[in-house]
Amino acid sequence: MQYQKPVLIQEQRLKLSPQMLQSIQLMALPITELKLRIAEEIERNPALEVLEDRSQVSYEEIDHSTRSEEYDFFENSSDPGYSKSYDSEASDAKQKFLEGAIARSESLHDHLLWQLRLQPLDEEDFAVGEKLILNLDDNGFHIEPIEELFPDSECQRVRRMIALIHEFEPTGICVADFRESLLLQISLDPEAPPYADDIVANHLPALEKNRIQEIARDLSASVQEIEEAVAFIRRLTPFPGRLYSNETPHYVVPDVSVRLEEGEFKIYLNDIEIPVLGISAFYAGLQNGKKHHTADHEKSAQKFAGDHVREAEWFINSIRQRNRSLMKIAKAIIEFQRDFFLKGPKYLVPLTLKDIAEEVSVHETTVSRIANAKYMQTEWGIYPIKYFFTNSISGAGSSGSRFSKEGVKEMIREILENDTGKKRLSDQKISDLLKEKGVSIARRTVAKYRNELNIDSSFDR
Repeated sequence: MQYQKPVLIQEQRLKLSPQMLQSIQLMALPITELKLRIAEEIERNPALEVLEDRSQVSYEEIDHSTRSEEYDFFENSSDPGYSKSYDSEASDAKQKFLEGAIARSESLHDHLLWQLRLQPLDEEDFAVGEKLILNLDDNGFHIEPIEELFPDSECQRVRRMIALIHEFEPTGICVADFRESLLLQISLDPEAPPYADDIVANHLPALEKNRIQEIARDLSASVQEIEEAVAFIRRLTPFPGRLYSNETPHYVVPDVSVRLEEGEFKIYLNDIEIPVLGISAFYAGLQNGKKHHTADHEKSAQKFAGDHVREAEWFINSIRQRNRSLMKIAKAIIEFQRDFFLKGPKYLVPLTLKDIAEEVSVHETTVSRIANAKYMQTEWGIYPIKYFFTNSISGAGSSGSRFSKEGVKEMIREILENDTGKKRLSDQKISDLLKEKGVSIARRTVAKYRNELNIDSSFDR
């Protein structure tokens, strides 16, 4: 007969406290996300305050010598009622301010709808045209097939509106793919050379491999005629909608920078972007009981202040720990990759997380969190910190070959950029040249690295 009874089991578990979890999360944040996290914590915790924000410049810090004493800081106001004088002539500065107040670029849909509104159309035609335009993606191609957007009864109207939109700027939109876009651009250009449409319609694979003579033979044309057609095709835009892209550019802010000064490498933490935090004097005094309260509220007030002060102190210490760990790991990377910082990317040597972890006496996961999504500014450009961790071309990590994968890729790039011969270097020839430099890799490995560099083969080049 089965029965149940309570049993006590003793076991050990590793449980992260909320403070430890917060410290781990802060360690993985890049500088841009850290600023947002600090702003959120300041808003949440009243005991945390900003002592100094070096990323902002106050009015008093502006160099007064660079401006006139008569300068009016409100002259560029958008308030139409403000004016230094009551004459009808507006100042140039205010004119520029008003003209540059709105800087949002025009999207592809905005541009097409503006052209559609200029056409003498009835409501039904305009509705069809608007639906066609809103169905275009950022490339100018149909998102949903035309057959699924409109019933058969409207086919004639739809074809008429598609033909109208084909005449809009940019040319080559309202089609299914880039091939139809190129064909449309060719058909609308009166100066298009012969054979251009045939090449796009039937010979694009051969054109990608630059097989001009093969195309000329198939079309019964001269090589010169095909070359003229190819030169015209290369001036076309296969994705015309991208000319009106509103995609916001992404900027990289380095967390640390390395400079060579007087023969020594100096590491600078980008702490200008991070505000200096401190504990509110009011809450610190409230925690210590220096503020006088009634007996009913004194205990709860002290507990409230104490909890928030401790959270603020832990938050500040977590940021300091993050910065200390980042500086230690950056220093260790410089020691291992000294040749890179002195001579350039092709001198990058194999390096693993384990190597850095042993050097700074931390766990590999800590190194991984610090290297995650952070950047280092060097004399050779801005690189992700993870870029400096690269495998060896043979063997395991830094215990294998002294040549790293990224370093060999840079050597291949340099060989191809310096090649001035009429005959393009094959992968086997590149492998032979690398062996002369002491790098022994197979032809297929050269082909793999070349593809990762987005470099075509010798035949396509």
